[in-house]
Amino acid sequence: MDTGKGTNLKKLRNITCPYTGIRMISGAEMNRIESRLESCHNLQEKMYVLAKYARNMQRIEHGIFDQISYFLDSNPEKNLTDFFSLSYSHHLAKLKLEEFNVIDRVDTKATKLSTQTQMELRKETTNCRNLILSSNKNVFFKRKNFLNALQEIRAKNPYEERVLSEIRNLALFLPTSGSSESAFMIKYAGREEQEILRRLIIGSVATIEHVKPRSSGGIDKISNYLLVSNNGNRYRENIPLSIYIDRNPSIPEYCQIQIDEIINSIHKGAMKGNESYPYKIKKTLFEESEGRILLDLSGYGVSEEEAYNKERINRLHR
Repeated sequence: MDTGKGTNLKKLRNITCPYTGIRMISGAEMNRIESRLESCHNLQEKMYVLAKYARNMQRIEHGIFDQISYFLDSNPEKNLTDFFSLSYSHHLAKLKLEEFNVIDRVDTKATKLSTQTQMELRKETTNCRNLILSSNKNVFFKRKNFLNALQEIRAKNPYEERVLSEIRNLALFLPTSGSSESAFMIKYAGREEQEILRRLIIGSVATIEHVKPRSSGGIDKISNYLLVSNNGNRYRENIPLSIYIDRNPSIPEYCQIQIDEIINSIHKGAMKGNESYPYKIKKTLFEESEGRILLDLSGYGVSEEEAYNKERINRLHR
């Protein structure tokens, strides 16, 4: 849900993603990129357009873009189909191992459950392994199906509910095209050229994230909103922020970079009517990260009381 207050955040430009550290692009800029790609006459022209945004690409996408560029420079007569087919088998095997690694961790955690519940879970993970190892090209493992199956397993007591919650969070780290190069290569092999090129940059579009997920009672207010890249938003899913930081320890640093940029934007006249946002999001991030994110607002130069007063005045003059 993108409310009016969320829109104020999305109007900001050249802001760092607090989850991935890249400079995000706006939805309007993404529309311009797509228009330019559609007007190109060949793949080389399209790659030239994207090259201007390489610094905005996420880590996985940037790596894929560099590999495509090198491949085309060395093989100018080739296309994206040739690029993806070249290492398909290698990436397929690597992806399977990445999936097994997560499922192994799930099974290890499952030993803390009762025998009956553990058997229910083992049934699902065994099915996953069979799908991953299947040689039938029409049968394949789907991350979403496994996550849904885990939601259906019912705990026998509060202790089991905590363990199952931890297991579901572990399962969320199954590779996706936004977190794994191999998952990207397998997912987009055989896709249309325009779709692949669009995917290289769409993950960097700024979106509104609920710091405390709505599924956990998070509210639709600016105090719970964070401007996050599309990839960062999707890959976090409903993982508690404190656990998500374990996946990327740089998040506290990126959050500080972003709030400094937002403060600078406020000083330049942006975010009118939301001058208290730095104080609100500081509190939310501290609580949801279990104290691991403590923003330094000394660069704001405006006390919390002064920020709220400015906010009230600006709202009255709207």
